[in-house]
Amino acid sequence: MVLEFRDAGIYCPAADAYIDPWRPVDRALITHGHADHARPGNRRYMATEAAAPVMRHRLGAITLQTTRYGERHRIGDATVSFHPAGHVPGSAQVRIEVGGEVWVVSGDYKTTPDGLSEPFEPVRCHAFITESTFGLPIYSWPDEATLAAQINAWWAETIAKGQTPILGVYALGKAQRVLGLLDPSLGPILTHGAVEATNAVLRAQGLRLPATTQVTADLDLKAHRGAMVLAPPSALGSAWARKFGPVSTGFASGWMRLRGVRRRRAADRGFVVSDHADWDGLNAAIAATGASRVFVTHGYTAQFARWLRTQGYDAGVVETEFGGETLDDPETGTATTTEAPRA
Repeated sequence: MVLEFRDAGIYCPAADAYIDPWRPVDRALITHGHADHARPGNRRYMATEAAAPVMRHRLGAITLQTTRYGERHRIGDATVSFHPAGHVPGSAQVRIEVGGEVWVVSGDYKTTPDGLSEPFEPVRCHAFITESTFGLPIYSWPDEATLAAQINAWWAETIAKGQTPILGVYALGKAQRVLGLLDPSLGPILTHGAVEATNAVLRAQGLRLPATTQVTADLDLKAHRGAMVLAPPSALGSAWARKFGPVSTGFASGWMRLRGVRRRRAADRGFVVSDHADWDGLNAAIAATGASRVFVTHGYTAQFARWLRTQGYDAGVVETEFGGETLDDPETGTATTTEAPRA
């Protein structure tokens, strides 16, 4: 096998390297900068040029080799390259070829363009390791125009009621994607420090984002009436959020497709926004690889692998420590997933 599944993570013996290991190793090939995939403690890292700034911001002074998309590297007896995953800026699928056999590790991916991340590119392979965060038919995402209309309408309605809208978003990826959907003519955009720190990193590498103002202890909130506030979900309902007075809280997550999740989270509004592939996206991505073998990781693994077998794939489940999409930002708060809906 080109890849093995070990206690420390997904391992390539020919390269003596791990992909997104969850235990410290000598050489780590990293798909993207979220904390469940890019962990501290590895001796050497490799990632895309676009993923590097966030990784350095979060992991500190690491030994990091960067690569361009599609650039091939000979590591031991393996040929390694990184290809766009469409998940967050700089995210990648890792292609590994050994003796003419090609395996691809998807990391996290999204197949529909969002105007922020490098668009997903299918990679032909013999075996594909796929996530399945939203691997059930009930998960289907609205288009970007629909999302923009929904979020901006809520912003306008909330301000008209004399409240401040606070929208829970991941600090990396989702926050910047939502920023691109907001209509700045409605008012100023305020950000939690965790969101603004990531904005600064991405702006410094050339991403164009709407103007934002970080909420600090001395910020005059009265001078920012009508603002939309973006914060990690873990900040909703906190002392930090209470400083805004009457608020309306919203969540931006693929889990908002499930009835009852918003109610359990005590949110006023839920917006179906995800940086992971929906059901159609997962199936289309796998078909485009031409792979006959599929290994399913984090998410609805058993259900999705069973479905793939009915479609003629040699599909199985691989246990990993990746988190998928949670209802809290794993960078800033306790990550909580949600249970599968009853059949």
